[in-house]
Amino acid sequence: MYLEHFGLDGPPFKITPVTDFFFSGANRGEILDALIYAITESEGIIKVTGEVGSGKTMLCRMLLERLPQQVENIYLANPSLSREEMLYAIADSLGLNLEGQRVNVIMQALQNLLEQKASEGKRVVVLVDEAHAMPLDTLEELRLLYNLQVGDHKLLQIVLFGQPELNEKLNQPNMRQLKDRIVHHFTMLPLSKTIIESYLLFRMRAAGYHGPNVFSGAATNLIGKASNGLMRRVNILADKALLAAFVEDTHNIEVRHVQAAIRDSELSPHHTLRNRKTVALAGGIALSAALLIAIGWLSGGAGKFADPAKSHTPVAATPITGVTPTTPVTAPTASAVTATAVAVTPTTPAPAPAANTVIAALPQMDPAVPHTSPAVSHKSGPPTQIAASTVGKNKFGSPLTLLQQRLAATQEMLAKHDKDSASIQLFHTEDMQPMRMERFLIRANGLGKLSEIYVMPIKVNGKEGFRVLYGAYPDIKAASTGMQQLPERYKKAFAPALYPLGGAQSALN
Repeated sequence: MYLEHFGLDGPPFKITPVTDFFFSGANRGEILDALIYAITESEGIIKVTGEVGSGKTMLCRMLLERLPQQVENIYLANPSLSREEMLYAIADSLGLNLEGQRVNVIMQALQNLLEQKASEGKRVVVLVDEAHAMPLDTLEELRLLYNLQVGDHKLLQIVLFGQPELNEKLNQPNMRQLKDRIVHHFTMLPLSKTIIESYLLFRMRAAGYHGPNVFSGAATNLIGKASNGLMRRVNILADKALLAAFVEDTHNIEVRHVQAAIRDSELSPHHTLRNRKTVALAGGIALSAALLIAIGWLSGGAGKFADPAKSHTPVAATPITGVTPTTPVTAPTASAVTATAVAVTPTTPAPAPAANTVIAALPQMDPAVPHTSPAVSHKSGPPTQIAASTVGKNKFGSPLTLLQQRLAATQEMLAKHDKDSASIQLFHTEDMQPMRMERFLIRANGLGKLSEIYVMPIKVNGKEGFRVLYGAYPDIKAASTGMQQLPERYKKAFAPALYPLGGAQSALN
């Protein structure tokens, strides 16, 4: 929802492990290197422990990617297997069909296959995720598997990933034989406050962000306290804080946004959030309500915006109703485009407001204030400065907003093009919210594409809004070619569709 707002290519704080977002700080990189060395160069069972959400599964996924080719891996994601089910799972992973066979038959078949692989210079490692939940009998079977060897060479490596409860399980008297075979122990440490700052910026960068750190020091500290340094909690709080800032239309994550995230996540720092005054939101943002508004904003899908109601004002913590998804505009395939078949038909169920009327009705800018675009996108460089010569004046002598400029430019463009001309629709809105459109145009100017953006006032189902077009082409075929050359950012954010300009002039007048 907030990707374009922050200039992101993808969600930066997904809790699903994605190896592109592996953070090597806080001893994660060192553990990964040590695991690779222990698997390839030494013997003994390996144990990795850490609290819930500390990044064990991500580390395991990274290990799977980084192991050298001569190491075959068997990944057991389900720890609740019985001893027989585990043997069958390992046999299946090695290509052995031993269903229904007795345990001793399975063990002998595994011994034979592992000896063969050892003779070929290969190693086999079993990676057990959530090992703390594995039954004791199954853990004991793992020990027996580890005992398989030829000469003085072990045939199987085993790595156990688990929560601290795994240590308690291994401390039981009947587990001492397994515990004695664990020769490498690694512990996933929580993130410290200073590391959290680096972690947040790292994840933002990995998601395509290029600007300065959006998280203030106070916000970062609060995330650290509420999360106890656990990566999954950090991700949850950071994601919700970004959403709160997006709804408030700011690019700076402050304490109030993290407080909203904490309340929505039902997480509390140990010593700060017991006092209800501490968690009072400075802007009055209730994140659950904000989430609904954000959903309403994008309720038309990835390709079309349905604008929120006054998203730039504080959101009261009251129930939200009336969020009606709109029908997304479907982009045609290139092969489906012909000179007479187009994807979008101009919508004229009711006369649209005249463009001149719309321009006159839009908010005027204070002539004493320079027309400087705010830092809406932190992609790179300073805030975009609009040249005075390109701004123009309204009848009161005040500078035109970008929306007023593009509405006027659209009239001029339509007057110059004939009925065969076409454009590319990026999206349309069902609410006439000038500030929302102004922010979009500021970003377009930052991309150097403002001159290609045209804005038409429209009226759909009795509601006044805007249609946003990209480029003006002599015909549908040229527009189809232009659609393939759209900026990648627009291809990802919208569902571009061909739009015939014939008849659009009458809709404006």
